[in-house]
Amino acid sequence: MIRKPFAGDASELEWFKSSYSSSGDGNDCVEVAATPGTVHVRDSKNVPGSQLGFRPTVWADFVAYAAKG
Repeated sequence: MIRKPFAGDASELEWFKSSYSSSGDGNDCVEVAATPGTVHVRDSKNVPGSQLGFRPTVWADFVAYAAKG
């Protein structure tokens, strides 16, 4: 895991909201933006704010584990 308080210019990333978000206000969810070497994750309630960065293989392992739920 790579934790960076600000990983470049977040406005240049294309963010996607989680399909599992069921919040009525639309801003209460996790957002993800992928680049070739990093999967960026942020809390949509805290924009701009801190992001987490994961290697794509680590993110894929997390998603596979979470899907087993």
